[in-house]
Amino acid sequence: MILSTLPASWFREPDFYELERRTVFSKTWLIVSHKFHFAELGNYARYEVAGYPFFILRDRKGNINAFLNVCRHRAFPLVHDESGTVKSLACKYHVEDWSYGFSGNLAKAPKFDMIPQTEFNKDEYSLYKLHLHIDHLGFLWVNLDASMTPVVSWDEQFKEVDTEERITKFYNMEDYVFHHSWSLDGCAFNWKTLVENYNECYHCSTAHPGIAPHINGHQVRQMEAGNITASPTFMYPNSSVTMSQHFFYMMFIIPTSATTSRMRYEEEVDLFKQVENEGKWSGNNVQPGLNSDTYVAGPLHPYMEKANHVKMENETGRQIWPARRTLASERLEEDEEFCRGVCARKILSLAKTIYHGKPGLPDPGTEH
Repeated sequence: MILSTLPASWFREPDFYELERRTVFSKTWLIVSHKFHFAELGNYARYEVAGYPFFILRDRKGNINAFLNVCRHRAFPLVHDESGTVKSLACKYHVEDWSYGFSGNLAKAPKFDMIPQTEFNKDEYSLYKLHLHIDHLGFLWVNLDASMTPVVSWDEQFKEVDTEERITKFYNMEDYVFHHSWSLDGCAFNWKTLVENYNECYHCSTAHPGIAPHINGHQVRQMEAGNITASPTFMYPNSSVTMSQHFFYMMFIIPTSATTSRMRYEEEVDLFKQVENEGKWSGNNVQPGLNSDTYVAGPLHPYMEKANHVKMENETGRQIWPARRTLASERLEEDEEFCRGVCARKILSLAKTIYHGKPGLPDPGTEH
């Protein structure tokens, strides 16, 4: 029996996107850059994935750190440009800045020094640090999981991806330097549309005529053009790395909503820039059909196309957001519980409005 693609509803429904934010992007290891991007003290780059803002920075000891891009005072961003070099980390929300060290420690909180340390301890207000892993090839990975130890380890998800012979035998990472990053905005399609597009080349002869002559088959692990051999690797859930002896090239499809995305790249290769614009064109034309509620799913060709968190939520009766930070405060927890109660009543009220007076349907306000 031929398998089918994912249902169209998975590409358009806001609640399903929120589920992906919890189950995928909150706790999956995400490849984001390479250490060459952060060669000097104070080098930084800003990122946002599925609504989670963060930045990466080289500190004074030579370490590369990742932090949520939110000041601990009023959640104002610490860095605003895409990338650059900073001498200090200061929040500009007030005239007198909250300032942080490059290791994330709160260095200065104006006028809070008059408050006893028993009531305000600066050590408790460091920047929220993300888990960061540098693999053998120098690629940087982050994990947004707020736990001290991520639920999913890097080895569990990507062990040996940085030691594949087709990469290590032919490419010496010391031969490369960071060039620059660029992006394509205005991507009016769900992020998985491009992931599906990337992971098969059944469409390449029509959609990508520039690279089609250099591809042998529909599952691409190696392609040659002139004296250039390129080795692409998909990195779950939303990225890829393409290696060659002349360049390496990183692609990221960044979710921004249920039906919009941003395409981001590091390094520039004219041929691939053409391919990515073709991919954007394809995605922008696919999404209206997915939104129409007329297309449900399509068949996957058996040779040319290959294709627990929810259980935990059902068992606990609540949503679980692994990336969400907490503050040890009984009062704060009471405030959060109040908000959850308000939201629950709103949902119940909406359900009553929908079901009221319809025969054969139970009253959502009663237990069964």
